[in-house]
Amino acid sequence: MKLNSYFFLFISLLVISCAEDKQGETYTSEEIEKASAELNTYFEKEFQKEVEESPMLQTRMGMKTSYGKWDDFSSEKYTEDLEQAKRRKEYLEEVNTAALNEQTMLSYQLSQRQLENQIEDYKYRFYNYPVNQMHGYHAELPAFLINMHQIDSIGDARAYISRLKGIEKAMEQIIEQLKLREQNGVIPPKFVFDRTLDASRNVISGKPFTSGAGSSALMEDFTSKLEKLELSLEERRQLISDAETALIDHVQPAYNNLIDFLQNQQKRATDEAGAWKFPKGEEFYANALNRYTTTGLSSDEIHEIGLSEVARIHGEMEKIKEEVGFEGNLQEFFEFMKNNEQFYYENSEEGRQAYLKKAKEIINTMKAELPKLFNTQPEADIVVKAVEPFREKSAGKAFYQQPAIDGSRPGTYYANLYDMKAMPKYEMEALAYHEGIPGHHMQIAIAQELDSIPQFRKFSFYPAYVEGWGLYSELIPKEAGFYQDPYSDFGRLAMELWRSCRLVVDTGIHSKKWTRQEGIDYYMQNTPAAESACVKMVERHIVMPGQATAYKIGMNRIIELREQAREQLGDNFDIAEFHDVVLTNGSVPLDLLEEQVNEWVKTKKN
Repeated sequence: MKLNSYFFLFISLLVISCAEDKQGETYTSEEIEKASAELNTYFEKEFQKEVEESPMLQTRMGMKTSYGKWDDFSSEKYTEDLEQAKRRKEYLEEVNTAALNEQTMLSYQLSQRQLENQIEDYKYRFYNYPVNQMHGYHAELPAFLINMHQIDSIGDARAYISRLKGIEKAMEQIIEQLKLREQNGVIPPKFVFDRTLDASRNVISGKPFTSGAGSSALMEDFTSKLEKLELSLEERRQLISDAETALIDHVQPAYNNLIDFLQNQQKRATDEAGAWKFPKGEEFYANALNRYTTTGLSSDEIHEIGLSEVARIHGEMEKIKEEVGFEGNLQEFFEFMKNNEQFYYENSEEGRQAYLKKAKEIINTMKAELPKLFNTQPEADIVVKAVEPFREKSAGKAFYQQPAIDGSRPGTYYANLYDMKAMPKYEMEALAYHEGIPGHHMQIAIAQELDSIPQFRKFSFYPAYVEGWGLYSELIPKEAGFYQDPYSDFGRLAMELWRSCRLVVDTGIHSKKWTRQEGIDYYMQNTPAAESACVKMVERHIVMPGQATAYKIGMNRIIELREQAREQLGDNFDIAEFHDVVLTNGSVPLDLLEEQVNEWVKTKKN
């Protein structure tokens, strides 16, 4: 990846030739280089341990070691990880930070914080739902095989079959995790069971599980991937036969066991939605907000920020309503935007293909404008896909899958086209900018391609930074002259409004004891979104406490830092350089991002 020369100059200015510790001892540039190299070697060694322990991470990185295995999903792994975190923290406590260069010091701070959080969060290890409608293992394991496990040889095909067999043990560990959570007072609310049972049954529907129907999602994936191999007829038949046996003897029993457990647990579930129902739920939720936003904002403060932003955006929407000449109030305008057929593609295969084609055009148009806004661009390509049928009913509206770090797999923008009324044309620009370019693809692919940071930082994920950038990326094109259609600009505001409502509803559910229906009603009354989207969003809040607050809190902070820098630098402010500062250190907490921006401003002034 190409980084602009200015930014390297900026980094070099930060790497001082000598340093002084608290005792007044100074270090030469050679000593700083040596100490920094030693710590970075340690970081790399520890990261490789993480890779070695995770066959799934290896696959995500494009590696084919341990290709036929799954990760360890047992509860014992939590304890092993805790002890490892404590050992790493003890090592870092002995590091002389005064002898580190600035980039290595940032790595030290990030590693130290991650370890402290991991140790502190151990007490909340059972405060989540491993099987839920958003990202549960029941859907993630087959999705991993379909999207990540490439078959380029007979060996790869056999590794796929090995993973099919391994699903049985993995599911046993996951069911044990569910039992432990129930013992700790953590059971999903009732609605989660209908969603996850339906998705689980979908995995084991179709051939070879049932006759007289099309192939199951996994069988279809395996056979289609075999097509690109040069195999004899006998080799192909044998591999397909082995895959069918693995599906019937291992995958089907695994999912039947999960279905039986979920059906039994469903009888004990209630409609209570918020984290407040957990033991020490208030403390857990405060901790979750801290982790997701990397701020000290309380639930009440976040709730008030949301209410304020909703009111502001409603005001901007009023102006667009007047611009297009709509006569009626804002709620009536919302209904017009929800129901007028001009804003939607047909709910057909032709309509879905038209949507995907237009999404690709939006991304390609934005690509041409990137040099005006960014000095640094990723080498990895991006593709647009529809969410697979087996999980589209319960999956989110859109999401991004990062490219393989070795370049063997592009980044992917997934659009969920299950309900075309939930994917209006006027939101297409903002959605593509958020998930694709200049959003998550720019941010994540650039981080993976950096050669100036340790590997662990390329895979770090601070939601306020990552999702804050994604939402900020919906605004950048507006400032660059895009969204010329007022309805499309309304769509941009609708997306920002959606994230602002999240601040209100997430805190409402988990702190103020709102019901699921109260959350749905708030979205329905304050946004132009389809009812199905409102339901999905509230159900996402419920199973992922605090996560949805990261977007707007992160966006607001990035904008604040940018405008502070612009005010201090005046004509010397350069938007592309600012974006370099934000993007070329990988994912960082918001307070450390502020330090990076302030240092850049200071350097520019001198």
